[in-house]
Amino acid sequence: MSTPQISFEFFPPKNLEASFRLWDTVQVLAPLAPRFVSVTYGAGGTTRELTRESVATLHKTSGLNVAAHLTCVNASRAETLEIADQFAAAGVNEIVALRGDPPKGEGSFTPHPEGFANSVELIEALAETGKFKLRVGAYPDPHPEAPNAQADVDWLKRKIDAGADEALTQFFFEAETFFRFRDACEKAGIDGDKITPGILPIENWKGARNFAKRCGTYIPAWVDEAFEKATRDDREDLLATAICTELCSELVDGGVERLHFYTLNRPELTRDVCFALGISPKVALEHVA
Repeated sequence: MSTPQISFEFFPPKNLEASFRLWDTVQVLAPLAPRFVSVTYGAGGTTRELTRESVATLHKTSGLNVAAHLTCVNASRAETLEIADQFAAAGVNEIVALRGDPPKGEGSFTPHPEGFANSVELIEALAETGKFKLRVGAYPDPHPEAPNAQADVDWLKRKIDAGADEALTQFFFEAETFFRFRDACEKAGIDGDKITPGILPIENWKGARNFAKRCGTYIPAWVDEAFEKATRDDREDLLATAICTELCSELVDGGVERLHFYTLNRPELTRDVCFALGISPKVALEHVA
């Protein structure tokens, strides 16, 4: 099995304790030499300033290639592009461009009266600046707002055509889900090499299960049953590591060269999976050198 390239997603800290956790997460995972790390926005753009500050600080202090999330929610076009300019001024030239989730309590996305109507408009505007490498979201399982699976493929094609360089998928539980999506994308004219699978190491099954239900991720019965039994036997971490490692191995065996991990700012499980895949600090640093 070849060794995949990796990247990590972090949350911006909301308080002092969370700031220490983010820094600890970076310290644990940085030696694995990720090709980039990204920092998210909260629902409804609630952590916009925290994201901007975290991105700038990580860029200055970590030595990592940092990508900033940017969404369309609750901001005008001018405000959104001003934030992008602030990223560029801080030396951050990679953006994960997303429509974004509506604020809590609101059932659906409503564009700002002077804002971008959707992610395609945001991508087009960012691409026109010529300042950024752009990554976007993709959905191997149908997005909750999509009428069918093909609609997600068609929408991704529009985002790639608008100027996106790479797509990072929502997490999923079975490798076949990704391969089926990649095949559909290639049939639609999207280069499969531009699609990077998103991986969620399961720190807490109840939380991961709820998250999956909210974002439309299919939950296989065998995963539910396995975690129910592992939780009873106090072996949840062992099962999580095994399932995640097996998923990543199947993806790599199927031709995947890059993996993007949703760390939830809890790095140990992600680190352990990377080690199991043959990614170690020594190997990673040799790649960099």
